[in-house]
Order: sequence, then C-alpha cells, then structure tokens
Amino acid sequence: MLSYRLVRVIEYHSDSLAESLVRKVHANERTTAYRNIPSKELKARVHEIYHHLGTWIIDRSSPEVEQRYIAIGTRLAEQGVPLSELIWAITLTKKNLCDYLEDVTFPGRVTDLSDKLELLQLLDEFFDEATHAAAVGYEWAIGKEAVHKN
Repeated sequence: MLSYRLVRVIEYHSDSLAESLVRKVHANERTTAYRNIPSKELKARVHEIYHHLGTWIIDRSSPEVEQRYIAIGTRLAEQGVPLSELIWAITLTKKNLCDYLEDVTFPGRVTDLSDKLELLQLLDEFFDEATHAAAVGYEWAIGKEAVHKN
C-alpha cells in the first residue's frame, strides 16, 4: 500500500513546495502570462493542491478534483492565460513534486522505491485528470465569452 509517509511529507511541506513552484512558474518562458497573476493568488492555489494531495489521490475524490480544476481552468481563461500556459503550469506543478520526491527518498531502499513508484503512478493519474478538467473549464469560459460577444 502507498506510503502515507510520503504523502504526509508532501502535505507538511506544501508551503515551501508552493513557494518553489511560484518561482519556477514566474521564471519559466512557457508561462509568461502567469506573471500577471499575483504571486499570493498563485501560491494559494498551488498550496491547496499540495496540502490536500493525500485526500485527492488516496481517497480518490475524483468529482472534487474535477470541479476544482474546472474552476481553475475557468478562472485562468478569464484572466487571459493561454491554454498552453495553463497546461504547462500543471506540468510544472507535477514536476516540482517529482523533483521533491527524489530529494526526500533514499535510493536503493526497496520499500522507498516501491512506495515512490506507486505514488508517482497515482500522481500521473491525478495530474492527467486535473489537466483534462482544467481544459474543460477553460473551454467553457472561452465558449461563454464568445456567446457574450455575439
């Protein structure tokens, strides 16, 4: 079974992980539109993801994840962030977690390796769902905007 220890470590360090990601997103050339979003707002969104990661990937509350990411996609479309940048920011969020897992696990320990691999698989599934839901929310907002213009 998945090591709750790894998930709890991520949740415990959610604040520093969020700060790290905000710096990466603001510095990345593929996410330049995020520079127009206040760091505090971006950090709050990311902190929520990292802080509730265990609930979302272990309890498998898929409707909550879908609703949350649809709302994120909608909000970012309204803020003028291009869809490609939204998707890249989600990719950076996942990469930030994977890099962190490399730092907190010990190479060569079989239990850590199997726990880490299981967690990485769950993260892949989570972020795939999140990316799709964010794109759905984004498309909905763009479609709604197009209707209002006509």
